[in-house]
Amino acid sequence: MSREFPIGRTPPDWLVRNLRAQPAPVNWPAVARAAIAMALPLAIGLAVDRPFYGALASMGALNGVISDTAAAYRVRIPTIAIPQLFGAVGVTVGALVYGHGWVAVAAVTGVALVSGMISTIGAVASAAGLVLLLTCVVGAGLPMPGEWWLAPLLMSGGGLLVLALALLAWPLRSGVPERAAVADTYRAVAELLAAGGSGSTPAYDDARHAVTQSLNQSYDIVLAHRARHHGRSPELTRLLAQLNAITPVVEAAPAARLSGTPLPPEVPAAVRHLASAVETGYTGPIGLRLPTPTTETARAVDHALRHAAEVVTSPDVDPHGIDDRLGRPAALSIRAARAARDVALSAASWRYGLRLALCIGIAQALVSLIPVPRSYWVALTITFVLKPDFGSVFSRALLRALGTVGGLVIAAAVLAEVPRGWWDVPVLFLLAPLIPALTPRGYGYQTAAITPVILLLSDVLNRQGTALLLPRLVDSLMGCAIALVAGYLLWPESWHTRVGDRLADAVEDTARYVEGAFGPDAVDPPARARMRRRLYRNLSAIRTEFQRALTEPPPTGRRAAAWWPLVVAVERIVDATTAARVRVKHGADPPSAGEVAQVARQLWELAQGVREAETLYAVRTDLTGPADSVLEPLRQEVAAARAIASPH
Repeated sequence: MSREFPIGRTPPDWLVRNLRAQPAPVNWPAVARAAIAMALPLAIGLAVDRPFYGALASMGALNGVISDTAAAYRVRIPTIAIPQLFGAVGVTVGALVYGHGWVAVAAVTGVALVSGMISTIGAVASAAGLVLLLTCVVGAGLPMPGEWWLAPLLMSGGGLLVLALALLAWPLRSGVPERAAVADTYRAVAELLAAGGSGSTPAYDDARHAVTQSLNQSYDIVLAHRARHHGRSPELTRLLAQLNAITPVVEAAPAARLSGTPLPPEVPAAVRHLASAVETGYTGPIGLRLPTPTTETARAVDHALRHAAEVVTSPDVDPHGIDDRLGRPAALSIRAARAARDVALSAASWRYGLRLALCIGIAQALVSLIPVPRSYWVALTITFVLKPDFGSVFSRALLRALGTVGGLVIAAAVLAEVPRGWWDVPVLFLLAPLIPALTPRGYGYQTAAITPVILLLSDVLNRQGTALLLPRLVDSLMGCAIALVAGYLLWPESWHTRVGDRLADAVEDTARYVEGAFGPDAVDPPARARMRRRLYRNLSAIRTEFQRALTEPPPTGRRAAAWWPLVVAVERIVDATTAARVRVKHGADPPSAGEVAQVARQLWELAQGVREAETLYAVRTDLTGPADSVLEPLRQEVAAARAIASPH
């Protein structure tokens, strides 16, 4: 029988949040790719009596496995290939300064600065910066075999093997991941419509957040391709049209929920039916069995659903009539130049680059002055831990230490019981799949999976067996300590600076959205849809920042918990604004200019308060207006948000 913790011995909430495994499905194709891509190079190296070469290629494959996160085939190419290019540069620079003392310290520190700065560009650049620094540290810490070009060739080859395996099914399954992503968005919308009538506010909020994430992912995949195809691909054009078609259904969902009358079950069932048609590419007739609408919100949902059905079943879509709800991406050269300019001029990129360079410089200087076996592990640990875009630095340091201990238990059994040589191949074949299987569960689980793999490959390189275990533990703890002190505690970037300003920006954008929906200078529907999508995307990112802050100990975690309800309140304000706009479109009387100005003014004041306050403070809430106005639910949500910003 399980027992609850006695009062006073309950573990703190931030610790529970850190240790809780995240629910996630296993990506079985990625699991299979990891097994083959990491075991095959080692097997070839052993077959030609060059195990060192095989181990290096397997390490490169590990970089590819870590980068193998994209579903769509076209997205996999830059996601995996670009980090391998940076990895080749990194190991070359590291090998050139190997054994050169303080020159090596300066070179690796400089690479750390560059790595940190480019990591602020985006997800692919962040992975590239990570691999750049990892391989540079390895090159500066281990003697590389053969000519200068051999090590980068071997490591890049291992990573590109992962890419080749990831693209094997492309000719047979071209477009399948993209259609699956759009279909999943339709299913998420169906769950949102169903949750709107359940009477459960938390269930609806969770469903709305799931819709936002799904739309973000689908638009990212489709619009990334549109930048290269410029509308020439009929398949991608249809998918973009289908995404745009589900947007009015999403906009009608809050209106239906606020109406107080649950939608009939035939409505979410119809959306699921459309999702199946999207996934299979079906373009035949679809008989939607929808009840006759009797209210303005029901008419809005019915109209949006029938329009979506027409788009889903249409075999031909005019690419010139498609509006990109997030804006079509600029050409690659323009985006690259813009990213380079932003990195060079951004205070945030310099700040993060300097933090990472400081920690790496301290680690490299320390191991140069104090003899530490396998000293490059200290810098490797810092590289993994000090990634704010991957999560809280404090949490990653904690989970890194715990995950390393767990991984060392597995590694101890492998190094003690498994004979070296050909037995390493089947063991690696079994251990490598754990990396993609456990990575979605959390950083600690990923560390526990990577640790035995790295130690097995390290043992192939130096044949030290179980003697590697204690140095790995010591080096990991040293790296975590340096990251915590020099990369976390010494930088006075409070939680309010990281999250409070972003939340204030979101409140200001919400005020603009209200003015754009009802004000005297109201924007057209496509522009309004883009405003709403960007606003929800920003709120989703803010949610992620808050969730990271909640995993940190007080005062950061406590402050995040206090402000968390305001994030939810802002999302509900956006919902109420959208619902009011939908009601006006379908027959309700528009609000007066005075009502709109009053709501917008309250939001601007709320944004200013969030930006300037270090703690919650009392505010006035003086929102009044006609009880039958379409803005009455919006006024209630704004009043609730203002009330949250007062002490309890």
